[in-house]
Amino acid sequence: MPILPPFHMWPACLIAAARRFNRKNGWVMSSHIAMSMMLALFPFVLFTVALAGTVAGVFSQNLEMDRMTDLVFGAWPESVARPILAEVEAVLRTSSTQLATLGGIFALYFASNGVEAVRVALVQAYHDTDTRPFWKTRAICIGLVILGGTGILAAAVFEVLLPLYVRHLADLLPFGQPSGQWEKGLSGLFAVFLPVGAVLCFHVILPGRVHRLRRILPGAILTLFLWLVCGSGFAFYVTSFAQYSATYAGLAGAMAAMIFLYLNSAILILGAEFNGALIDMANTMGRK
Repeated sequence: MPILPPFHMWPACLIAAARRFNRKNGWVMSSHIAMSMMLALFPFVLFTVALAGTVAGVFSQNLEMDRMTDLVFGAWPESVARPILAEVEAVLRTSSTQLATLGGIFALYFASNGVEAVRVALVQAYHDTDTRPFWKTRAICIGLVILGGTGILAAAVFEVLLPLYVRHLADLLPFGQPSGQWEKGLSGLFAVFLPVGAVLCFHVILPGRVHRLRRILPGAILTLFLWLVCGSGFAFYVTSFAQYSATYAGLAGAMAAMIFLYLNSAILILGAEFNGALIDMANTMGRK
């Protein structure tokens, strides 16, 4: 039985994936994911930055708040991220450690709801039967949220420590100081790596059983590609056509972020349905 159908049959599988997405109420699941992530966004960033400050203190370094927020919002279109960043920074300047700890608890709860919705959508897309008990699936969802925060934290600390040691090494060598462009490239690398890691973790861990990497990659690549297209297209739409301020007044930035999360959640589910359609096509070919 082939693992995947021939490449020329993939467009038909993509059309089938779109139909499966609509039949399984993919838009409803996407709104649930987007709402959960939006509710978790502020407390998640607040808690992660507060924790980063503690970790940076261990290394006797000043971990800039901008580095953390850039890692969280680095893959977002600037026109969407800018108003959200302004509100996040305002909260961070006036927040306390107790508020950050409470925010972390809320972030875990709300974000795990969104991951749970992703899990249900992936189980349906892959036609799996998830026999894991509720406590185990919820623990997995919470663990993925913690893993995401840890990844952002580790990337931010690495961004501080690596340039520090590179500059120290350059002082000992007769080549002079390196250009600062490589540090910007490092930030861009993290901004790419984190979404890629998140998509792969979702497809590997959340379904009812572990699928082969060759069956996971097509939907993951499609998701990342459509995220890139969606980010560019939505940024152009917001800056050129959308008039959110006229409709939502002070909530314009939040609504733009909500719609952006909604579209990206739909793309994530569509990528899973694409994998499911490929698997169905391969199974059909294997029975003939």
